[in-house]
Amino acid sequence: MNAKTNTHWASQSERGSFWLMKLTLLLTRIFGRRLVAPLLYMIVFYFFVTGRVARKSINTYYANLAQWSGRDALKPTLLKTFRQFMSFAQSILDKFDVWHGRLGLQHLDVDDPHAVRQQTHMQQGRGQILVGAHLGNLEVCRALAEVGKKVRMNVLVHTTHAQQINRLLNESGASNLRLIQVSELDAATMLQLNQRIDEGEWLAIAGDRVPLQDKRLSLVQFLGQPAYLPQGPWLLAGLLQCRVNLFFCLKTKGRYRICLEPFAQRIEWQRHSRQKILDDCAQQFADRLALRCLEAPDQWFNFYPFWNTDEQ
Repeated sequence: MNAKTNTHWASQSERGSFWLMKLTLLLTRIFGRRLVAPLLYMIVFYFFVTGRVARKSINTYYANLAQWSGRDALKPTLLKTFRQFMSFAQSILDKFDVWHGRLGLQHLDVDDPHAVRQQTHMQQGRGQILVGAHLGNLEVCRALAEVGKKVRMNVLVHTTHAQQINRLLNESGASNLRLIQVSELDAATMLQLNQRIDEGEWLAIAGDRVPLQDKRLSLVQFLGQPAYLPQGPWLLAGLLQCRVNLFFCLKTKGRYRICLEPFAQRIEWQRHSRQKILDDCAQQFADRLALRCLEAPDQWFNFYPFWNTDEQ
């Protein structure tokens, strides 16, 4: 398939900046989130007014969610769209609370009926891959790595600011959280990630964003419409031969609920079956993400044309 990178989400100019994040982090540390919140909300309101593509993308999301679920109450409105932006602003403030150590397990509810957190010890010390989504607040999920200093969490990202954000994390005391930039799964990257797994560390990666340079995609049905999802998480799990699980984080009545779900002990394939297995994994993930979106409709933070499969 041909990638039209001029419209790809990752090729769009960043509307924020690393230094703005650093300034906001500093202000929240000094003045607290209550005093900083109005400023952040003003910025978000500006993006709401000027972000035509983002507003249209959110409307499409609500329209698909309403049709797929059969719930007319979920049909898009201007108020729903604005609430989506405001929820995103709130998640940014919560992100800083995690970095400052003000949000730990005592402030969270953990839904882990299958003991996913204990699986590192069950596998003779080997780590695992956790696949999440831009639903709720991934940063809060990463608080699991800080509690008790028991495990190191490596977050695989496609941003060029990984090293700078790592510096912010260290300055904030998040010593058990590391960002790793992965533009492609080359030999050096795989060697590094395999070492992390062997040392019992966790790898966290989002399963709902398509990297700009990666053409390994699966066409799935998400909320009743065709969309592309990356094969990277499932390919990585198969190559590293480690357990892979899912994690989501939803906010209800001011309190976060971390949901950990088992996915697969191993992802294995033969040469002739590889594409089908990767496609099946992507579809299973899309199905679970859809159900979670129904639980918290205003917390899936997607601001680009996700279903525009002609532009992948």
